[in-house]
Amino acid sequence: MSPNKIIYEGKAKSIIETEDPLTVIQYFKDDVTAFNKEKYETIEGKGIINNRISAFIMEKLEKAGINTHFIETLNEREQLIKKLKIIPLEIVVRNIAAGSFCKRFSIKEGERLSSPIIEFFYKNDSLSDPMVNENHVLYFGWLSHKEIEEVKATTLKINTVLIDLFLNVGIDLVDLKLEFGRLMSDNTKIILADEISPDNCRLWDKNTYGKLDKDVFRLSLGDLKKAYLEVAEKLSIKL
Repeated sequence: MSPNKIIYEGKAKSIIETEDPLTVIQYFKDDVTAFNKEKYETIEGKGIINNRISAFIMEKLEKAGINTHFIETLNEREQLIKKLKIIPLEIVVRNIAAGSFCKRFSIKEGERLSSPIIEFFYKNDSLSDPMVNENHVLYFGWLSHKEIEEVKATTLKINTVLIDLFLNVGIDLVDLKLEFGRLMSDNTKIILADEISPDNCRLWDKNTYGKLDKDVFRLSLGDLKKAYLEVAEKLSIKL
């Protein structure tokens, strides 16, 4: 890990300062958690896999015209990224019913939704990331009306790009959690932040419906690292 100061310590990543006030280093850890840290384990090499997968996907999104915080991969665990003021929202887009969505609406897992459903959650571990609506987002000043529509449009575009990307290698994108942030150099510009990896996507093998994401750990279904490596292999990502 870089010897510079850690300015944010997350569950799966650390953010490290650089000499440039407009960039930071994102370090991918081997920690994996579920149920708001009630379940925890360290899986050697998980961070390396997620770093490679996320970099690969961010580059694909940039080529599709979507602005992200990603600049470059520095080494097997670190990326140089743009420094952002993170918006305290998790934006979830769902294509197939799974997880908490099934529990909330008594829907059978695996039901394909007629169109993607976007949900907002307030990013706050102490409150267990409660679901919020657009009125909450406006009231707390996290986004304006216009910004909400822009974030939703970007979310749907990302979803479309990734559905095709994964489908081409035999994987269904079930759902996806995104985070966004404001550029430190221009507070009006909101771009994609965080990571995109099996940690924050639900990915199912299209033929076997086998889970290839963090649900393997969350539900004690087997070898998480093996599942993540399978995703990387299907995407032809060299580790």
